[in-house]
Formats: sequence, C-alpha cells, structure tokens
Amino acid sequence: MLTTTSKEYDEARLGYQRRDPHRPEVIFPVTSATEVEEAVRYAIDHDKKIAVQASGHGLTAGIDGGVLIATAKFNSVTVDPAKKTAWIEAGATWRDVMAATAPYGLAPLSGSFPGVGAISYTLGGGLGLMARRFGYAADHVRRIEVVTMDGVRRDADRDLFWATRGGGGNFGVVTGMEIELFDVPTLYGGSLYFDLAEHPDVLEVWRQWTETVPDEVTTATALVPLPDIPPIPPALRGRYIAQVQLAILGDNSEELIRQLRAIGRPAMDTVGEMPYVESGRIFAEPDRPDSFSSRNVLVSDLDPTALATLPKLAGPEASTRCVVGLRQLGGALTRRPAIANAVCHRDAAYSITVISPGDDDPSDAVLEPWRELTVGRLLNFNGAGIDLRDVYDAETFTRLTELRERYDPSHRLLANHQL
Repeated sequence: MLTTTSKEYDEARLGYQRRDPHRPEVIFPVTSATEVEEAVRYAIDHDKKIAVQASGHGLTAGIDGGVLIATAKFNSVTVDPAKKTAWIEAGATWRDVMAATAPYGLAPLSGSFPGVGAISYTLGGGLGLMARRFGYAADHVRRIEVVTMDGVRRDADRDLFWATRGGGGNFGVVTGMEIELFDVPTLYGGSLYFDLAEHPDVLEVWRQWTETVPDEVTTATALVPLPDIPPIPPALRGRYIAQVQLAILGDNSEELIRQLRAIGRPAMDTVGEMPYVESGRIFAEPDRPDSFSSRNVLVSDLDPTALATLPKLAGPEASTRCVVGLRQLGGALTRRPAIANAVCHRDAAYSITVISPGDDDPSDAVLEPWRELTVGRLLNFNGAGIDLRDVYDAETFTRLTELRERYDPSHRLLANHQL
C-alpha cells in the first residue's frame, strides 16, 4: 500500500490522461486478484471510495481521497490457441495481448492505440480495427471475473455478464476476462496523409467511398492540425492533414482503395501489408501522456454540408484547434451478439470524436452541425460530463442503474462514467 508520502505515489496514480489526475489517500498497486479483494475490503472497512487506474486514454475525473487500485503490474495474458481464446488480467494493455497472441497467428479485437487497457476498453464496448468485420470487442467475451463491492471475487453471473460488456465499470473491479481470438496474422493497413490545402475534397471522397466498401474494410479519417516542429515527420510539419486510416482483411486490398488513391499524391503514405502485432502503426497515435478533453457522438449519416464545416470549425482558421476523428460503423457492428450485452445504438452509421488539448473545449461548436443526425454516443471516446442516457436506450439505462444499486448500493466505486 502506498500513501501520499511514498516515493512511488505519483507514478502509480498517474495515467495517460493528465487532465484531472487521481489524488487518492492510499494506493494499492495490485499484482493479483487476491490483492484486489484485499484493496476492496480495506475500502469497505475504512468507508472509502474506490477508483481503478488501468492504462490508456480513460479517466473522466480523478478520485480525491479514498482508495486507488492501480493495475498496471497485474497484466499477464494466457493464450489457449486450440480454443482461440485469451485470458487477460486487469492491467493488460492491447500491446500485452498482441505480443502473447501473435506467435499463434491469432489477433484480438484490439483498438487503434496499443497502450489502451484491454479490459477497460472492452467494458466500454470496444470499437476496434476489425470492427466492421467482427463487431464490438464486448460481443466476443467468454467469461468475466469481478470483485464486487462486498469484497467478494466471483465469475460474472448472467446479469453482471450482460452489464459489464458495454456498461462500463460501475459494477465491480474486473480482475480477468476471457476473450475470443481470430485467425488474423496480418492485415493490409496504414494511413494516407493528405494536405487539406492541396486536396480539399478528401472528406467528401472518403464519405462516398465508405458507401461502397465491404465489411472487410474498417476505416476512419482524422483531421489533424500539425505544428512545424520535431518529432513530426518533415512531410507533415505545419500542415492541416486529413489522415485516412485503413485496416483491410482479405485479398484485393489495393483495388478496394483505388478511389482514395485517385485523390492525388499524399504527403505521406504508410499503407501496406503488416503483421497484426504492428497494427498500432495504422492510426500512429501519440503515446506521450497529455491533458485533453474528448467528446463523441454517433450519427445516422455523414451529411456533405455538415462535413464541409469541419475544416473551418476545427482547422487552422478556428480559434481553438482540435483533432476530429470520423469512423465508419455498420457491418458486423449492427448485429446483436449471441449473448446479449449493453451496447446500444447499433444502427449508427458513423462516429465523430472531437479531441481538444489543454483547457479549451470547442466540441460543442464543432458538433453543432450534426445535431439533427445524432442518434447517441459511444461510452468510449467520451470525457467527463456526458449524460449516459445518450449512450443507452431507455430500457438498457434502467436495467443498468438497477444493477448498479444491486451490486454497489453505497456507490463506493467511482467509475469513469458513473450511472
């Protein structure tokens, strides 16, 4: 157990998101499920709130006082190649999981950033690199082990299994999860980086192209204002870039992206065959901890008029710059899993995420043109202050809140997004 005077205190309490870091009274840097139980029982005995620090981009609001369970060193991954499954511990990142599965030619439904915590990502639904082909990560979970707020470790029963797959971290501390793996040793992917000043039609071409692609294609576009400084690649420095991100399964990949190639010569091109274990190169997201805000909405369509507003509202002309990410949905994401879970709004066609550094948050203005097309939100990709009734339909929201009262009636657990 660490206290505020321990030299390891700051390292244990800080994650990737530095906007409002945890300030706990004590930290339990756990290495096993038994130690998680001990931490929860300590909090019960001392009537303290609990937060969990995994890894990756999450953290809505830091705990002030109370108990922080830090899981970074509780991160083993065990692969069963015959069953095509992996058992992942609480602190495992997708980088940990891919390193363990790659020798067997198997891949998880991981996200765009390998440093994200695999379990926290999956609890929020999990929109990954092969989402249109296989669906949400939460759709492919076999078993969940959780320590509930009575200090008891248990396999998730029917209700807990439903709630934790897409319902977030409101029901207990997940200590382990069994996930399905897929025969994907390699994929065709990377990014085409277009200078929007030279190719202003990128977004509209990408929009039209997404209406034609098969489910084997999972794609996104990020609008990124890049400073003229190292370590930005020289070809991209000082430019407003549309980064068209591609993850393609199967053959004929170059033919599938012919329409994108016709836009013109990109400032940088990283597209090609790659081992799945290197799939973090597709989005090539920064791995330096930072302070930022994030807002996401799900939309029924990409209206060309609204699409054309993004460079003005979020680009070099805007008073506050930000990164806007557009992701195509559809395909397997529309299908219900064999065992129901809490993921909603499966009819959405695209997601839009606004990421803003520092203290200014221009997301309201950037997302305003999409108001009429907005059908909900993802749980992932959202920071503090969202209304969870936008994430779930009324029936799902009611059931989740009822289960929160059953498993944590004292509201001891402070989840990233609290019901």
